[in-house]
Amino acid sequence: MRRFLKFLHTMGSLGYAGALAALLVMMSRLPAPSALDGYALIRGTMSAVATWLLFPSVALVLLAGLVSMAVTRAYHNAGWVWLKLLTGVLVFEGTFVGVLGPMQVEAEQSAAALAGRVDRATLGASLGAEQGTLWLLLAVATANVVLGIWRPRLTRIPD
Repeated sequence: MRRFLKFLHTMGSLGYAGALAALLVMMSRLPAPSALDGYALIRGTMSAVATWLLFPSVALVLLAGLVSMAVTRAYHNAGWVWLKLLTGVLVFEGTFVGVLGPMQVEAEQSAAALAGRVDRATLGASLGAEQGTLWLLLAVATANVVLGIWRPRLTRIPD
């Protein structure tokens, strides 16, 4: 059971980091909203990556980690595990609120602008915040991997 959970946790982590990297690459190649056809196409693709790869990956990481904590006694009092849990919950929340939602909204808005229902001037306002969130989440996810490998002796949680 432990190996299977570790496998799921690792695969979710790979999917999450890969999705973040893909979103950052797409964001760097994103044309200006004035080039509406290309902008809407890439924004739709970014929304699909966030919806179908990024969010399921972070959910898999969190669930596999939580179950692993529950079934492995050694993890119950390990401070590094609790730190990973705290940062994992922050990553989940940041992914849901700071990435998934804004990317879906921007994809819908750009599709509506393409159809002539929304003014182009409203597009692209969240780009800087989205990019900053992606970099921050990638840094925290990397720190979580380092914690899982290094397993520092942090203060133990009393029974």
